[in-house]
Amino acid sequence: MASTLALNVRKPPTITRLPRRPDPRQDRVMDLRRDVALGARLAVMRAGGLAMAAAGDPVLRLLHRPWIDDPTSVHRQLLQGPQPYASRTGVLVVATHALCRDLVRDRRFLVRPRDGGSLGGSVAGARDPLLEPVDLSFLGMDPPEHTRLRRLVGGWFTPARVEAYEPLVVRLAERLVDDAVRRERFDLVAAVATPLPVAVIAELLGVPDEHAASFARWGRSVGAGLGGVRSARALHRLDAAVGELRGLLGDLLARRRHDPSDDLLSHLAAQDADVEETISLAALLLLAGFETTSTLLGNAVAAMTDAREPWARLAADPARAADAVEESLRFDAPIRFTARTPHETVSLGERDVAPDTVVLAMLGAAGHDPAVHADPDVFDLDRPTRGEHLAFSGGIHYCLGAPLARLEARVALAALAERMPTLHRTRGAVRRRSLLLRSYLRLPVAA
Repeated sequence: MASTLALNVRKPPTITRLPRRPDPRQDRVMDLRRDVALGARLAVMRAGGLAMAAAGDPVLRLLHRPWIDDPTSVHRQLLQGPQPYASRTGVLVVATHALCRDLVRDRRFLVRPRDGGSLGGSVAGARDPLLEPVDLSFLGMDPPEHTRLRRLVGGWFTPARVEAYEPLVVRLAERLVDDAVRRERFDLVAAVATPLPVAVIAELLGVPDEHAASFARWGRSVGAGLGGVRSARALHRLDAAVGELRGLLGDLLARRRHDPSDDLLSHLAAQDADVEETISLAALLLLAGFETTSTLLGNAVAAMTDAREPWARLAADPARAADAVEESLRFDAPIRFTARTPHETVSLGERDVAPDTVVLAMLGAAGHDPAVHADPDVFDLDRPTRGEHLAFSGGIHYCLGAPLARLEARVALAALAERMPTLHRTRGAVRRRSLLLRSYLRLPVAA
C-alpha cells in the first residue's frame, strides 16, 4: 500500500517504487464494511436486549416501551426483588435507598475495575468503546486522579459562589420564558430547558455567545451516546460532536493562556496540567453543566402538569419552586443509575460481591422506595422526605454542579409558573431512549 518496496535486479542495480497514493475509494469501502459490521453487531445487541426485556429483566426494560415512558412497574420489580438483583446483563443491581446510598458512599466501591479499563467494557467481557464512547474526565476516575481534577474546579461550584450567579440566571430565565409566552405553544426543551443552562455554563466558562447553538447540538449528540450508541450513524455523529467540541475548547484555552479573563476557562488555562486532560475537563463541565439541568426542568414540568394539582399549587405560590425541584429529583431522577465495582470481596445486602463485579445503584428506583417515601408514585409538594433522594449520587462522586442545577431549575420553574399558570402538555412528547439519562428530546406544551 504505502510502504516502500525494493526490487533487486542487475540493470539497473536498484529501483525504488514510490509510495502509492491512498485510494479514497478503498477507504470508503473499508468504512462501509466497518459500518455494516457495527450495524449488525448493534442489531444483535438490540434483539438480545429486547428479548431479555420481554422476559422480565428490569435493567433492559428501561430501554424499551412501555417501560421507558413509565418505569413505575420496573421500580417496583427492582425494589421487591433480592438485593442485589442479578440482571441477565451480567451486572448486579441494588434499588433500595439504603443500599444505593451505601454503594455510592463506600470507598471500597470504585468506578474502574482493577485493570483500569471501563465498567462498560467489563459488562461486555472486554473494553468496548461502544459502551463507553465518551471521555467523562474525572467522573470516570478514582482517587488520586479524581481528587486532583475535582479540586481544580471545585471552588467555582460552591453554594456561596453559585449564589452570586442568581441575578444572571433570573435575567436569562425571564427573557426565555417571556419569549415562550408570546408563542403560546412551544417545545419546552428547545425554548427554555436547554438554552437556559447552556447560556449559564457558557457564561461561567467564558465561552462566546455565538457558540451556544453548537453546544446544544453537541450536547444532544453526546447525551445520546452516554448510554451506548444505537447505530453507526449515531457513532459518527458522536465522534464528530466530540471532535468539534474539543477543537473549540482547545482554541479557547490557548487564547486564555495569552489573554486571560475572569472565567473558568482562564482558570484552567493557568494550571500546570496536561492539555488534553484540561480539554476533557472543560468539555465535561460544559456538557454536565447543562444536560442534567435541562433534563431536570423537562421532567419537573411533565410530572407536575400531568398530575395538574402540583402545577396549580406552584402557580399559586411560585416561591415553592425549591420544593418542586427536590420532589422532581426524587420522583423522576435525571440519571437512572451509577455504576461501581469493588477491588476486593465486599458484602453488600444479601450477598458478597466479588472483585470487578459491576454493581448498578438504581438512583431512580431509590427515589420510589416505600421504606423512605410514603406513596412514592405520587408527586407531592408537601412530602417531608422530598429532599432524601440520591439524584445527584453521593460520596466523593456527588455531583459538583448540584447547587447550580438547583438554582437554575428553581428560577426557571418559578418564572414558568408565574407567567403560565395554566401550562399544560400537548401531543408529540419524545423521551430519549437511553439507559442512563431519563430525559425528553421534545416536550410540547401550551400556555
